[in-house]
Amino acid sequence: MIITLKDGTQREFEKGMTVYEIAKSISERLAKEAVGGKFNGKVVELNTKIEEDGKLEILTFDDEEGKKIYWHTSSHILAQAVKRLFKDVKLAIGPAIDNGFYYDFDTERPFTTEDFEAIEQEMNRIIKEDYKLERFVLPKDEAIKLMKEKDEPYKVELIEEIPEGEEISFYKQGEFTDLCAGPHLMSTGMVKTIKLLSVAGAYWKGDEKNKMLQRIYGISFPKKSMLDQYLHMLEEAKKRDHRKLGKELDLFSIHPEGPGFPFFHPKGMIIRNILEDFWRKEHIKHGYQEIKTPIILNEELWRRSGHWDHYKENMYFTEIDGETYAIKPMNCPGAMLVYKSTMHSYRDLPLRLCELGLVHRHELSGVLHGLMRVRSFTQDDAHLFMTPEQVEDEILGVINLVDYFYKIFGFEYFVELSTRPENSMGSDEDWELATNALISALNRVNLPYKVNEGDGAFYGPKIDFHLKDSIGRTWQCGTIQLDFQMPERFELEYIGPDGEKHRPIMLHRVIYGSIERFIGILTEHFAGAFPTWLAPVQVRVLPISDKHYAYAQNVYGRLLENDIRAELDDRNEKIGYKIREAQLQKIPYMLIVGDKEVEQGTVSLRSRKEGDLGAISLNEFIEKILKEIATKAL
Repeated sequence: MIITLKDGTQREFEKGMTVYEIAKSISERLAKEAVGGKFNGKVVELNTKIEEDGKLEILTFDDEEGKKIYWHTSSHILAQAVKRLFKDVKLAIGPAIDNGFYYDFDTERPFTTEDFEAIEQEMNRIIKEDYKLERFVLPKDEAIKLMKEKDEPYKVELIEEIPEGEEISFYKQGEFTDLCAGPHLMSTGMVKTIKLLSVAGAYWKGDEKNKMLQRIYGISFPKKSMLDQYLHMLEEAKKRDHRKLGKELDLFSIHPEGPGFPFFHPKGMIIRNILEDFWRKEHIKHGYQEIKTPIILNEELWRRSGHWDHYKENMYFTEIDGETYAIKPMNCPGAMLVYKSTMHSYRDLPLRLCELGLVHRHELSGVLHGLMRVRSFTQDDAHLFMTPEQVEDEILGVINLVDYFYKIFGFEYFVELSTRPENSMGSDEDWELATNALISALNRVNLPYKVNEGDGAFYGPKIDFHLKDSIGRTWQCGTIQLDFQMPERFELEYIGPDGEKHRPIMLHRVIYGSIERFIGILTEHFAGAFPTWLAPVQVRVLPISDKHYAYAQNVYGRLLENDIRAELDDRNEKIGYKIREAQLQKIPYMLIVGDKEVEQGTVSLRSRKEGDLGAISLNEFIEKILKEIATKAL
């Protein structure tokens, strides 16, 4: 058989060779690092026999699909260890996730950190025992019988929900058997180093009406050095946690009176206003017009937009004058009505309407997380209405604008193209046109991308931008969504050059994503030490004693005159204490004034980054900091 490898080369192999055998014939090292394969686009196990010509990619831990195989097997090792130690525990589900794996267990006894130590020891024993993972398939009635015999009610429920005729597969390792579609590693011994991280409550099937289970999270790697590096990153992430820093720096708070609804404090509002002002200025430069649409709109609108059928469970409702209204979860239907309020000519297009729109979405209380996962947030939305000929150029314009924004904050990013989901609306032809337009635009700017099958919005495919922060974590923020459906549902029109009515095409897009979440990401990215242009307080003036207050007041006044955000610390405290306080507040600059500074008309400059910089004239400092602010230096 002829096999095309990842680099495009073609090689001949004997029919019936396994993925592992093919990897070994290419390179001993590749075989050692291999965790699975991808044959003709489908992820398969190393022991899968290849019987026909096709394209084969050998997957290692460096590949996303490879990590998923590795971590999925690790979750089975976790479940086997727990069942050995705690016989009465019932198994729920145990998938691989973006960073590791988890398994959900039903047990009346809460897991403790002491249990973690025992479970990890048992997991390492299972790894040493190097059990083969053996896949087998059963008919539905036999599968149910097997899980009933093992007293696993959650597995029985899952099997009962599998449609008739669909394959029901299990994996066996030693004495342990689990319902699973796979794929997996060939044996437990291929997992080299493993660590349990935390335990949390999780409702069965994510439904708060169901029983609360215990979810144990873990991580595993092929090398101990990779685990050490990951654990170091977690420690660093704890220090940078925006919830902790938000409290210490007095940026925001969340109260039991409004779970998931953030309260921004004065310093947090400074950052927010800077981000919004910057956003407005750049959008005006790029031909956008700002609008504002209502927070509450009636049921009929949400039925027309498709949100009622596709998003109802995430929406909040109220009643006005005997009719049902919804608090908007998205801004797009409002933008449709603004467009529709005027008859447009093709000369008006592209029309770029932007909105900092407050939206509300119902999130389960268990997933709420500081500013990262909230129930009310402001999206930096824009809706672009255009002719078919303008589509690609408009997508390019958005890609370039997104790139400019992220570089300002020092973010690297990567791109995913998400295609049609199962729960979608519109014709195959429209989806194909929309997807091809996004691909063409990405190719024109030579922007590498990964395809994320089936993860598009219900009304169209999308490009997602994933930011990489200073400790290597990724965050999905910006998105570009091409939409042929909503202009159709709202019967939007423009008059073409032929004098006839035509349907515009629409682009949804965000750059920050959510202002709240973006502030959370920035807080962690900069560890609270915001660059000077973003810092809520840019300078703190520190007089050494009360006899220097008058001069310090003059310095403080000069800073305010130049629109520099400053504070004057005139407390009767020692200068060392004042400096430490300013450092804890992560203020970019301190201006210390004592006898020498008063006499010479200077200030003693201390930088958050560089420490003590010595004496400098106030004019020179003002010139220096204004340049730093204007250039948005990081």
